[in-house]
Amino acid sequence: MILYFLIAAMTILMACRYRTTKEFESIPSASGRRAYQGYTTRRRAVNALMMVSIFVVLTLLAALRLEVGNDYGTYVVTCHEIFQRGYVVTEPGFNFVVRVLYTLSGKEDYLLMFGVFAAAIVAVFLKVLKEQTESFSWAFFMFMTMGLYYRSFNTVRYYFALALATFAIRYLLDINREKIFRFLLVILFASLFHKSVLIVIPMYFIARIPWKKWALIPLVLFGAAAALLHNQIMEIALKLYPSYNNTVYIEETHTIIENAAPIMGCLFMIVIGIICYKDAVKDRIDNRMYFNMNIMAVVLYLSCFWLPLVTRFAYYLTTVQILFIPNIICSIRNDRKKKAVSIAVVAFCVLYFMYFLRQADNPGFRVLPYKSWLFYQHRWLNQTDTF
Repeated sequence: MILYFLIAAMTILMACRYRTTKEFESIPSASGRRAYQGYTTRRRAVNALMMVSIFVVLTLLAALRLEVGNDYGTYVVTCHEIFQRGYVVTEPGFNFVVRVLYTLSGKEDYLLMFGVFAAAIVAVFLKVLKEQTESFSWAFFMFMTMGLYYRSFNTVRYYFALALATFAIRYLLDINREKIFRFLLVILFASLFHKSVLIVIPMYFIARIPWKKWALIPLVLFGAAAALLHNQIMEIALKLYPSYNNTVYIEETHTIIENAAPIMGCLFMIVIGIICYKDAVKDRIDNRMYFNMNIMAVVLYLSCFWLPLVTRFAYYLTTVQILFIPNIICSIRNDRKKKAVSIAVVAFCVLYFMYFLRQADNPGFRVLPYKSWLFYQHRWLNQTDTF
């Protein structure tokens, strides 16, 4: 737990040194054009250094892990079956990457697989935070404190698809045929690694539509239908996730309390969106879309809480929180209001991070205790490789 605190603190400090192009180009030149050009050159160099440093730290932490993640062992077995041409339920894109990596390494090197996907997930998310939000530092702060980075230690296929889905949102903000094609192309590529991502095609287009007040009626009807069509929805979900058949996840009774934290997160985002609606949401296509997605997530959590896979679908809607809040904060014109919202966001995120770490060793997460394969031999001799 201490290690995760330190990594979060260190990388957040690095992110605070990063400035977006809008931020540093808006600073007036006090010493003339040449001095200003020198400033921007240094600023870009600092930005590059901070971005590379963050990427290296986060990738190494994820790539060096051993037996960290509730499905780590399952992935080891699955990759073995893929390499041996056995039966697997994983998608063809993931299977292809595993075969290539194992062939190049000359052995069943699952550590290499985890390392490659760690780098890919971190790289895509950093690109999203850099290019799709008005404040990289705020977005990265939420990326770490909302637990998104640490949750990516689980189900690497899913989080790679989630990163690509979040990246693809850029093509829906200014819609034309070419951008819709690019959006669909990215989603179809992501589905080669986790087919659940296909659900974002209808969900994102629905969220993109300018909602009227009556739009809440279909959402309520969806919630009622989900309750009535319990068995039918479960059958569809199990077709998407056949590996869940005849498992304890299906046999267990699930309650709303299990998803209390993400529901509270969505409600917090909705409240902030309402408070700052005129400043940041009303006339912004991106923020209005993110606002709608949080409402859809709440309805999904409340109506489908009995579905053990509900988080897999809801995360496609809630991940945009790391883009939504930074955009809102940067759009608030009143300084007192901006300060109050900023304090509220920091307090909420810190509390959320503390709660996440308290749950991080539960069977559903298992990202704690952190172990590293660097100490593999030490582990066999001393029966410990825990930081």
